[in-house]
Amino acid sequence: MEPDGITQCFTASFSVHGKKTALRFFRNGKLETEMTYAGLDAEATRMATFFSSKGIGKGDRVMLYLPKSIGFLVTHLALLRLGAVSVPVNPGFKQEEMAYLIDDACPSLIVAGADQARILNALDFKGHIQLLDTDRPYESANFLQSASNTRLPADVRPEDPCTIIYTSGTTGQPKGAVLTQKNLAHDAKNIIATWKITESDVICHALPLFHVHGLCFAVHTALIAGAQINLLDRFLPEKVLDALARKDGDRCCTVFMAVPSMYVKMMEAAGEQSPDFKHVRLWASGSAPLLSKDFERIRTIFGKTPVEREGMSETGMNFSNPLDGTRKPGSIGLPLPQLEVRIVSTETNATLPSGQIGEIRLKGPGITPGYWQKNRETEKAFEDGWFKTGDLGYVDKDGYYFLTDRIKNIIISGGENISPKEIEAVINRIEVVLESAVVGIPDEKWGEKIVAAVRCRPGAKRDAAEIKSFCRAHVHEWKTPREIRFVEEIPKNRMGKVLTDDVRQLFTK
Repeated sequence: MEPDGITQCFTASFSVHGKKTALRFFRNGKLETEMTYAGLDAEATRMATFFSSKGIGKGDRVMLYLPKSIGFLVTHLALLRLGAVSVPVNPGFKQEEMAYLIDDACPSLIVAGADQARILNALDFKGHIQLLDTDRPYESANFLQSASNTRLPADVRPEDPCTIIYTSGTTGQPKGAVLTQKNLAHDAKNIIATWKITESDVICHALPLFHVHGLCFAVHTALIAGAQINLLDRFLPEKVLDALARKDGDRCCTVFMAVPSMYVKMMEAAGEQSPDFKHVRLWASGSAPLLSKDFERIRTIFGKTPVEREGMSETGMNFSNPLDGTRKPGSIGLPLPQLEVRIVSTETNATLPSGQIGEIRLKGPGITPGYWQKNRETEKAFEDGWFKTGDLGYVDKDGYYFLTDRIKNIIISGGENISPKEIEAVINRIEVVLESAVVGIPDEKWGEKIVAAVRCRPGAKRDAAEIKSFCRAHVHEWKTPREIRFVEEIPKNRMGKVLTDDVRQLFTK
């Protein structure tokens, strides 16, 4: 019988692939630690017994406030094995951000790195803090040396919550999406089948671990498939390019998952070089839209057409362009197995035909049962059993889905609904423009006025009048930005999503 919980999936994989290398951890581009599947299994068992000795058990929330490391993954696996709830958070969060998350998640324990522990010590946290020194090789984790390696019995069921992933919070406070053992198992098995991940694959991992992309889509998938993960401590474009170009035996990478901003920085770092990446079979992009011109640049520089996909913290991966078949630039692709999709009118809730834009709603086994301790938000997120994504989009005649905007980002100016993405698409066609972010800010006359933050190529001429003129030539006058501000960087979070509130502040300071 096929396992239907993520912990059962890990157990099955670890027993089959025991002698195979599971993880290689690279610090600043240099190999520091490697671990077999059997070794990872043993370390997760020891960590689980350690947590159990501290009173951590089923349903207890443990926050992972840790830099990217093997210790992070061992901790996460140990908690899932106990039936506890792993709560990964951004290791760069400051005191105010952590105060909110601690108050919201109410963890029994926080596992922290040295820098993170100093921030926690400034807070009045009533629970326990366990220091895990991630600046040193994992083998030096002395507090585990006395822990038993006897596997503890655990009553872990598919419907049990096992992870809380906090939404990125691009506007407002983050919400904790509760994901169950079954949610995560379904998501991983879907990705393995869709992208044909096997034990022969080597994943070049340069993503953060606190996000669903790096932790669930990449790590869970690789470990269940029996693949090897080359875990890079952080994203440095030159180091990632070097790691991807290596052809030395079993360190030869075959799969790379990233967000569009990572690809842009890697292409800038590559310059005129033409490394040989023929051994990399899959270049996946998600978590934010990939510009059409970047789609073409990736195909030119890396030698293969990127596979765009879409997912959410609340749902896992939902759509992907096919591994074998047509990959449409700008499309998030086709629904993954067992996912039902509707596009509905935001005014009447009626299902819309292909080609018409409405809200994308989903139903399937990967979708969260709700937000942690936020019943009202959970109720608002569902309607008749369908999850309301908040994304506007449409499906074409071939069944490919396209995102056009977020409902909450729509600008209402002079009574007209205006999509920022439509205007950004026009601005981004200008040769000197690298990227743009369009938002609405309060305006006494129009309700909201359209403004645009624009990032240009280094050394290029910056001319707001020319950009406005180009917009007027391609969209109606009232969609043309009233104000343009040139920036060195568009404000984004770690996953490449534009921080719309921060963009607005550029025009309201």
